[in-house]
Amino acid sequence: MISTYTSYRLATRDLDRTLAMKAAEKPVALETKYYLENISKVKSVDDFLGDTRLFRYAMNAFGLQDMAHAKGYMRKILSESLADEKSLVNRVNDDRFKSFAETFNFVDKGEEAIQADAARQGVVDRFVRQTLEVDLGTENEAVRLALYFQRSVGDIKSGYSILADNALMEVVYTALGFPDEMKGADIDKQAASIEKRLDLDKLKDPKELEKFLVRFSSMWDLKQGTPASPILSLFSNQSMPSIGLDLAMTLQQFKRGG
Repeated sequence: MISTYTSYRLATRDLDRTLAMKAAEKPVALETKYYLENISKVKSVDDFLGDTRLFRYAMNAFGLQDMAHAKGYMRKILSESLADEKSLVNRVNDDRFKSFAETFNFVDKGEEAIQADAARQGVVDRFVRQTLEVDLGTENEAVRLALYFQRSVGDIKSGYSILADNALMEVVYTALGFPDEMKGADIDKQAASIEKRLDLDKLKDPKELEKFLVRFSSMWDLKQGTPASPILSLFSNQSMPSIGLDLAMTLQQFKRGG
């Protein structure tokens, strides 16, 4: 069985080409064509929400597909100013909603909101990348997680940023060898533990990020009982402490329920 890291590298070694191939797939191309042809017709929040196909495309692009049916909630997100600290979007602990509201900022920009490249090609690029991640995730969930982490790492500001995003938390907890039981601990203690074990600034360096994703992929495969990449040993004394035999055995026991 192919390892997670090998699958991840196959997808990312020429990411631009991989994304271009995904964009050219008929279902993706058809939805993109519809979006680009109709987004210019949108003049208001009502117009946007009124075109379900268009709205769903945009929601998928931001990883919010599970909320595409919640139009009342999204209407409130889009109808309040980002400048208002009390607005719903500023109270929701999820950056995806804020990014969505910034892109479709009808309150502060009116019709000009959908004239910007961010609301056109920017959304298309997001949609294609999101579709690629979802499709790869059907074959290996960890590959989707790794791609998502790679894409999101620039927005991580602290341990709390990681804890606020279940996908990011899964990657970090797996890579650092934290047991699932730790997720029930005090939030402040969890954040402190993450920041103690993980140099977040170093992850902005592509080489350090790659080392981290090697570790995540190998640890994931270890937990799943899949043969891990031998590359893991090359980085055991770098930016993160080595996992150690005891921890590896403990993780295997968690998997077996022992």
